[in-house]
Amino acid sequence: MAFLTRKKIALAVGLLVVVGGAAAFYSKSKTPVAEAPRFRTAAVDTGNIVQTVTATGTINPVALINIGSQVSGTVSELKADFNDHVSKGQVLLKLDPTIFNAQIRQADAQLASARASLRLAQATHQRNQSLLAQNFISPLALDQSRREVDVAQANIQLAQAQLARAQADLDNSVIRSPIDGVVIKRSVDLGQTVAASFTTPQLFQIARDLTKMQIDTSVSEADVGSLKEGQEARFVVDAYPDKEFNARMRQFRLAANVVQNVVTYNVVLDVDNQDELLKPGMTAQVRLLVGNRQNVLRVPTAALRFRLSDEEIEKQKKQAAASASASASATAAAAAEPAQEDDGSFRSKTELARTFRIYTLDAHNQPKPQDIKIGLSNFRFTEVVGGQLKKGDQVITRAIVGDKAGGP
Repeated sequence: MAFLTRKKIALAVGLLVVVGGAAAFYSKSKTPVAEAPRFRTAAVDTGNIVQTVTATGTINPVALINIGSQVSGTVSELKADFNDHVSKGQVLLKLDPTIFNAQIRQADAQLASARASLRLAQATHQRNQSLLAQNFISPLALDQSRREVDVAQANIQLAQAQLARAQADLDNSVIRSPIDGVVIKRSVDLGQTVAASFTTPQLFQIARDLTKMQIDTSVSEADVGSLKEGQEARFVVDAYPDKEFNARMRQFRLAANVVQNVVTYNVVLDVDNQDELLKPGMTAQVRLLVGNRQNVLRVPTAALRFRLSDEEIEKQKKQAAASASASASATAAAAAEPAQEDDGSFRSKTELARTFRIYTLDAHNQPKPQDIKIGLSNFRFTEVVGGQLKKGDQVITRAIVGDKAGGP
């Protein structure tokens, strides 16, 4: 009896365990599972938007003079070096004057010879005039003597020109600074031969004033429409990564630069360099301020790039068809699918360019398209100037694929 009783008790306990497990499984299977979020969203808010144009440029002096030599020779004296402050007319270097002095002496000798020839020709001409009056010579002989006088006078002018040229060469052998400034570059050394046969050799580079600099930048053709003279800019250089400098746009140059079918334009900005921290040749990362809006309605710029996938559009169509009537289903499908711009030919290009379709989440967490008109934009935020969006609405910025956020 005791054995049977224990057996019945064990059987009853087993039944209870089985029934309990079945009930737990049934209860668990009936518990609704929360759907994982399929989109990453951000709230529409108000704030400031600053639109900038970025460019890379080189810092240069406003006036940079290349100093060369018109004559050839050997450098005999060097009186200026790198970073020297020089004044206008100051001697920078001298070439060996030996050859130039010899040329001057040669020109002097030729001038003296031409003057002696002139005196002889004049005396001969005077004698021939007397002889012609006495009928001792023919008129032709008198004309020939007159010609000799004219030739002698021309030779004097030629000798004077040669002397002036030799003197100019001697003067040009002394290289002087044409402006007040700073020596940026020196390309010659003492004893070096300067050859000016075909091209003018570059000896020095002098910057007029390093407290006034300029930035020469290349701006893409897509950004030139928003540029105007006088716009403010800020830039940084690698030498001072924690410091920003101010600049102002001075000139937009019309000459286009085309490199591998990429068109850019040169934009010049003025920089105040009173402390002379900026050096010629530095690379500047420039941001030109082209627009600024304060306390405006804005959305993340990523929301403008988001688009529903084909699978998501098809899914919305099926859900709409199963939960509504035929007419309501057609309306919902049209709302779920991006509308075609069939009237684009009758709308202005500006209106089409500034109209974008974004997606918000409805009460059932389903994407809902909305058309908005935008204003200023940067890589973070875009201004909303038209549409049904209001502050606090959740806009979709990207889809979530699995456990990771996927891009649009």
